Amino acid sequence: MTSPISHPSDLLGGLTPSRFMQRHWQKKPLLVRQAIPGVQPPLDRRGLFDLAAQPQVESRLIVNGPKGWSLRSGPVQRRALPPLKQPDWTLLVQGVDLHVPAAHELLQRFRFVPDARLDDLMISWASPGGGVGPHFDSYDVFLLQVSGRRRWRIGRQKDLSLQPDVPLKILANFQPEEEFVLEPGDMLYLPPRWAHDGEAVGEDCMTCSIGFRAPQRGGLAAELLQRMGDEVDDSVLYRDPHQPATDAPAAMPEGLLSFAEEGLRRLLADRQGLTCALGEVMTEPKPSTWFDEPAGEWEPGALRLDRRTRMMYDERHVFINGESFRAGGADARLMRELADRRGLPAARVQRASPDAQALLQDWFEAGWLHRESP
Repeated sequence: MTSPISHPSDLLGGLTPSRFMQRHWQKKPLLVRQAIPGVQPPLDRRGLFDLAAQPQVESRLIVNGPKGWSLRSGPVQRRALPPLKQPDWTLLVQGVDLHVPAAHELLQRFRFVPDARLDDLMISWASPGGGVGPHFDSYDVFLLQVSGRRRWRIGRQKDLSLQPDVPLKILANFQPEEEFVLEPGDMLYLPPRWAHDGEAVGEDCMTCSIGFRAPQRGGLAAELLQRMGDEVDDSVLYRDPHQPATDAPAAMPEGLLSFAEEGLRRLLADRQGLTCALGEVMTEPKPSTWFDEPAGEWEPGALRLDRRTRMMYDERHVFINGESFRAGGADARLMRELADRRGLPAARVQRASPDAQALLQDWFEAGWLHRESP
């Protein structure tokens, strides 16, 4: 039985996921006509506007008016939006997959890329002419048209200077090389740092952007060190019994520097601690994420992960929503199946060990997973 990543995919224009990753991922764009024929928006315009008004949802209103560009961060109430017929405005709603099941299901189509890299699904609704100006992203993105039409101009931009005194990161000297008009079901993949400018053509233009996580090395290292430092059980205090009297009291003692270096070396030498910290950081739920109370009592049966749950694993651990657990043998295989498939059939749960069932029950009671409807 061949792996799905070896099967040609309409989503990728007939390429297999393996071939796409080899030829295009972080290398060159790909335009796919009718990647999802008959595609339906994950929610309608009214539902999107209602979502943008919620305080726990990240949204932005962008208008290109007579006085230039303006940006307003959400929540954005419906009465604050311009008239639908007014041209040149865009509403962006981030993380729609956390709130709308259909958006979550759409995002799952892109899991041929590791979950550690998959970020979220953003929806852009634009009036005629609406867009966010020519710009570039530091991460990969799939741009899927789900209603209306949008004209995209793209180019390999060497000059990345930005327009001054503008609330958006708009390129000062955009030089497009190609142009496409996307219809519903069409999709455009762009690697990082490819300049692009999307403009709504006509009314009711809705685009889904599937974005990817690209951790900044220094920021990730700092977060890992912070998490590892919080967990380390090291009560050794700095001592300097041979410190002489000094007439330069503001000078940093060399002994203190060596003490700090030794502390960092000990942290980095703890490979298991580093592995756990990375898994916990990469599965930490997004800010403002909450989980609902479970519906009913726990009983072993078919399960599915909540759409807000992040779950990953390595050879010795399972990571879920910022926590790590040691796992081996049959229990590890069970948890890896849950993470990969985001669900388990009833027979697998019922045959699980008492320890695994107890852990699944804890996650059920936390709202991290739910019973699958029969």
